[in-house]
Amino acid sequence: MNYLEALLAWAIPVAVVVCVTAAALWVVRRWVSEDPEARVRRQLLQLMVVLFAFIVLALLVPLETETRGQLLSLFGLLLTGVVGLASTTFVSNAMAGFMLRSVASFRTGDFVRVGEHFGRVTETALLHTEIQSEDRDLITLPNLFLITQPVRVVRASGTLVSADVSLGYDIHRQRIREALLAAAGDAELADSFVQVMALGDFSISYRVSGFLQDVGSMVSKRSELRAKILDRLHEDGIEIVSPNFMNQRQLPADLQFMPQRYYHPETVEDRVEVEKIMFDKADLAARVETFRSQRLRLSEELKALGSDADSFERTWRERQIESLDEFIKTLDPNGTAER
Repeated sequence: MNYLEALLAWAIPVAVVVCVTAAALWVVRRWVSEDPEARVRRQLLQLMVVLFAFIVLALLVPLETETRGQLLSLFGLLLTGVVGLASTTFVSNAMAGFMLRSVASFRTGDFVRVGEHFGRVTETALLHTEIQSEDRDLITLPNLFLITQPVRVVRASGTLVSADVSLGYDIHRQRIREALLAAAGDAELADSFVQVMALGDFSISYRVSGFLQDVGSMVSKRSELRAKILDRLHEDGIEIVSPNFMNQRQLPADLQFMPQRYYHPETVEDRVEVEKIMFDKADLAARVETFRSQRLRLSEELKALGSDADSFERTWRERQIESLDEFIKTLDPNGTAER
């Protein structure tokens, strides 16, 4: 009987603390759910709830006053030691996370380049930012790294797609300019222009650029632009070969090193949307983020209507919110519509 009483004396406080902690974590999750950018704040609140639960548990379990004091002192020393040892990374990354949130230079789904890393943002958290590379790999970058390195963000309103090519001095620059502008037009780029980048010892470096509004197809457009440059230069009889090119075979002086014209009209079936394969998680995260923002806006409009609003208008917004909830759950079954 004494054994059972001792077991209950320990089990009841543990069960109560676990239940209350679980309920508190659920409340925290629901409390910050209306803001899709509140992940960092939610993680901090959840950490505080767990730490507080440990302290309450130490106070509720049946221990002697001296033992309880020693246990709390030990817990405080351990917590201080952990914070002290990890302060150079944990606290720095946490502060960096707050700084990135306040600056808000990028969001989920944006293309970013940090150092040698390039990809689309899939997740932003308290201590790290996750991006998906062109190889479809997920790269986790500490937030401290992001604030100590220049971050290049591709604007959602559009970006410039460029390609470089080096050609000999024996070809007039106006002829090259016309061919490169035509290639940019074939690649469906707007406001294209050509720059002379360098005058080398043996060749001239040119760069053709054009505006791309749909940044989601940026990777494939770069490849398409280079392909169109090849086609246009070869069609205009311009060799893409180094002026100091040598070959041991005796060849006629008027021989041009270009492939024979190959006519193969590109069809829709030949095109592969490489971005959907490369950045599948980033694309999904961006779509979920967009729908959550729409849901937040509709919820705020519904609150602003008040109880005196037309019932049809309120019902219409409520149905929109329900439809968004279902669609978000379909896209992100492991998440929640109100994250």
